[in-house]
This record gives sequence, C-alpha cells and structure tokens, in this order.
Amino acid sequence: MWGRLLGRAVALVEWFSIALLAAMVVVVTWAVFTRYVLNASLVWYDEFASYLLVWVTFFGAVVADYHRKHINFDLLVNKLKPTARRVVDVIGEIAVLGFQFVLFYYGWVLTEKMGDETAISLPWVKIAWVSAVLPVAGAMLLVLSLDRLVTLLSGRKVVQGGHGSWSGSSSE
Repeated sequence: MWGRLLGRAVALVEWFSIALLAAMVVVVTWAVFTRYVLNASLVWYDEFASYLLVWVTFFGAVVADYHRKHINFDLLVNKLKPTARRVVDVIGEIAVLGFQFVLFYYGWVLTEKMGDETAISLPWVKIAWVSAVLPVAGAMLLVLSLDRLVTLLSGRKVVQGGHGSWSGSSSE
C-alpha cells in the first residue's frame, strides 16, 4: 500500500512538472514572438521562465529519484557480493539522506527568510513561493530515501520505481 501511495504521489509530481515545462515553453515562445514579430520585448519572461525552470528541476529530481534514474557510478558496486553491495547501498543511501535533510532544512530556512521579498520584474511573485520548492522537494526526496533505506535494511530488493535503470548510452 505504501509503495502504491508513493507511486501515485510521484505520478502527480510528474504531471505537475510536465505542466510547468509546458508553461515555460509557452512563456518563452510568446517572448520570442513578441520580441521578433511585434518588436516589443517582455520585461518579465526570463525571470518567470527561470523560476519555472527551478521548479521543474527540483520536481524532476523527485521523479528521477523515484525511478532510480539519477546518475550513479555502479561499476564497482555491481561487482560486489550481495552482502557487501547491500552494505555499500545502505551507506550510500544514508549519505543521500543527509543531503536531502540539508536541502529540506535549509530550504525551509531560506523560504522563511524570504518572507515578503518579491521578484524584480514581477512584484506580485513572492520569492518565498519560488524557494518553497526546496523544502517541498527535499521532503519528498526524504520520504523516498527513507522508504528505500527501510527496504534495504529489511533485506528486501529495492524496486526501480517501475522502470529499469538507464545505462547512460545514447542508443537507449
């Protein structure tokens, strides 16, 4: 049940990321059109597109982590015996968990400190809204990593999130 709930939550994040990416494409396309066809530049598009890119990046990291698609160096780990590999995997997951805690905690601190600061070209956009992706994505990554760590410690096989890992080959 827990795995299914995580899968649904990540699917929701994935669709939200797709919507953000589509919005970014629309904004940048509109900016190019207004600049080169209408000869009227938009003063706000690059800042807004940058904020969308930040959100797409962090939510994309959540989706990639769930599907075990983040880049990794497993050449040596794959040659280890199962017990040694599990130990290395647990140590690696604890290190990842530490980074995700830092992302969550300091993202929260940053979001609180931003308070009522607003964007330069978009005074109705609060910087806290932009930086809120840090603790939100950090919390999601923490949950995914804790789930993976519990799975590793219980001796069960870590599921790939429905997809096999990517080898890095451009032919895949």
